[in-house]
Amino acid sequence: MMKRNFRTTVLSRYIFILLLAFLPYKHYAEYLLIPMDEENQTDHLKAYGLAYWVLQQEVDLEWLLNYRGGSFLIPFQQSFKIECQVRNISFELISDASAMQIRKDISSPAVNMEVIKLEKAPKIAVYSPKSNQPWDDAVTLVLTYAEIPYDIVYDEEVLNDLLPLYDWLHLHHEDFTGQYGRFYAAFRNAPWYIQQKNESEKEALRMGFQKVSQQKLAVTKKIKEYVIGGGFLFAMCSATDSYDIALSADGVDICEPMFDGDPAEPNYQNKLNYNKTLAFKNYKLSQNPLEYEFSNIDVTQTRKVIAENDFFTLFDFSAKWDIIPTMLCQNHTRVVKGFMGQTTAFRKSLIKSDVLILGELKSAGEARYVHGELGKGTWTFYGGHDPEDYQHRVGDPKTELALYPNSPGYRLILNNILFPAARKQKQKT
Repeated sequence: MMKRNFRTTVLSRYIFILLLAFLPYKHYAEYLLIPMDEENQTDHLKAYGLAYWVLQQEVDLEWLLNYRGGSFLIPFQQSFKIECQVRNISFELISDASAMQIRKDISSPAVNMEVIKLEKAPKIAVYSPKSNQPWDDAVTLVLTYAEIPYDIVYDEEVLNDLLPLYDWLHLHHEDFTGQYGRFYAAFRNAPWYIQQKNESEKEALRMGFQKVSQQKLAVTKKIKEYVIGGGFLFAMCSATDSYDIALSADGVDICEPMFDGDPAEPNYQNKLNYNKTLAFKNYKLSQNPLEYEFSNIDVTQTRKVIAENDFFTLFDFSAKWDIIPTMLCQNHTRVVKGFMGQTTAFRKSLIKSDVLILGELKSAGEARYVHGELGKGTWTFYGGHDPEDYQHRVGDPKTELALYPNSPGYRLILNNILFPAARKQKQKT
């Protein structure tokens, strides 16, 4: 009996030692560090999707602002490690002591870094028509690539007060003035344009509006209420300037007959109310309906920047004091390749004084990336159409993001998507 017990004890110890040998990282690794610097991350875009997925598992994580390009620190779980491998995301296994040292280094007043806790996966809505459009949306492209879920909403959902169900709302390539994107001159005979106009007019009548411009104004005002109530708004391309123009033209008919069936009212330029807008002031509307432009807010028609020199610079904010803009500017480079759109960039002289410029091409006097607060919420406007297609045209094929997994321009979009996860963080004063 004693001999058998001795053998059993030896065997048990041997098995225990073998188990320890096969689980060295579990004893050592307490965290996954997802580096976001240029040299050490294979897929920056999917890394944001991983962070979002971890939040969906109801696990908090830390965003290390300005530390190795804005890295993520995630409590170790085997499933998280496997997910990194499946998504081809670079990661490092580190101990609790190493994580504590990183936090200590970041806390030093001598470095421009900060640790932000992300606590909740934001619920995302994309404002988009249900019918197919002859252009792609950079935000939905990157959300799909990063595997971040979203819902599609449009005018009916907005007017039925469904926006408060969402933490974050994206607007892309929408014309909130009711002028159908000012595409009349080039595309008035195109089947997609004719169909879009007919469908929009029928929908406006169904919802009790005499004109599409009236419906879009009602939607614009509902979105503003959403932001005031605490929503996070992100807009790109023509959804930026056309949104503000619609707000300023509340009660003023700025649409010519080809858009709404009757002439614009006389002297409409002097009837605009800039106090109602989010970002822009003192702009002049384009009064030629054949011009593919809303106003002089956008610099597309007048800029003299060649593609080879088209870059914009992100501001370097204080991570410990300017927390919100620092989050929105996280990247592995401060200089980002420019890209065009119907609204490419914003004329700096027409930006309100309380608006924060996050990225600019200073030599051209244009801002590319701006941000502001309204009530309990925030809004961010990002000029251009597709960060990896310099001059994306109507009907062009969509960008394959698998070819651009480290795109700095697309990273700015994803910063905005994770931003609401840190909603308890406030700007220091």
